[in-house]
Amino acid sequence: MATATKTKTQSKKDTAKKFDKETYLTWFESMLMMRRFEEKSGQLYGQQKIRGFCHLYIGQEACAAGAVSALERGDKYITAYRDHAHPLALGSDPGRIMAELYGKETGLSRGKGGSMHIFDKENNFVGGHGIVGGQIPLGTGLAFAEKYNKTGKLCICYLGDGAVRQGSFHESLNLAMTWKLPVIFVIENNGYAMGTSVQRTSNVTELYKLGEAFDIPSEPVDGMSVEAVHESVSRAAERARKGEGATLLEFRTYRYKGHSMSDPAKYRTKDEVEEYKRKDPIEQVRETILAKKYATEEELLNIDKKIKKTVEESVAFAEQSEFPPVEQAMEDIYAQSDYPFIVD
Repeated sequence: MATATKTKTQSKKDTAKKFDKETYLTWFESMLMMRRFEEKSGQLYGQQKIRGFCHLYIGQEACAAGAVSALERGDKYITAYRDHAHPLALGSDPGRIMAELYGKETGLSRGKGGSMHIFDKENNFVGGHGIVGGQIPLGTGLAFAEKYNKTGKLCICYLGDGAVRQGSFHESLNLAMTWKLPVIFVIENNGYAMGTSVQRTSNVTELYKLGEAFDIPSEPVDGMSVEAVHESVSRAAERARKGEGATLLEFRTYRYKGHSMSDPAKYRTKDEVEEYKRKDPIEQVRETILAKKYATEEELLNIDKKIKKTVEESVAFAEQSEFPPVEQAMEDIYAQSDYPFIVD
């Protein structure tokens, strides 16, 4: 049976000593960019500027920011359909992400993917996938390619708490450990699979324990703490690069909004939401920055103003961009290949 590695309880003060001023300010700016971008996306959806499905990441920002700071350039990232924040954390152009939400030709997926299918090859973001659990075997395959090509890189594969009920999750964990693949599986457990709580879907509510059947080192992580996320991903990455195989992390996080923009989230109480907001990941980092005198209130306010300006510029870019011409409707369906297929 695999050993479930549980992190020792540390005070926030002790944890903060491990990270410097630059790291905290980078986290603050990265997470605040995600928050302001998603808030604006929600407004634009209400104005019918953004259509189709739209899943916001508000509340879960530490899950992306902490992982990016722990990994290396060239590592691959893949996730489900709540996918606006991850490319932002990786440095993708906010204007091109917003244009994709608008369905414009200048979007990262040329306006054909929309909210749920954002890709950015330059920043190693391999989607944005709309099929529940569909990205898990893809992430496992990406890790296989890294091992096969001896790149020294890895793949971090995000999934939701609902996706662990898919067969592909268990099949992927089995192969990842059988072949010792450099993959980090991250369950972003925000408590609800759409509107169904974790408690109503399984007797096993501590989801990291699902890795025990495959002897995968697994642990629960405070997903509202960017420091805890960074540390857990760092340990998992070290194992992967040593050739020791996969790790399963359960980020215990929370989304403040509904599952999607069409979800009024009546299945939970206001008190429950407010309880999680008291552990807001951005506010925790803000408090640390101020306590350690890494920046003043005014300097943090100026960062917020700069980010809001960037988000407004991304909206202007999307508004001014054109929709893809009809002639492009059949493009990008099949990949081009020089492989000599034999057709009877």
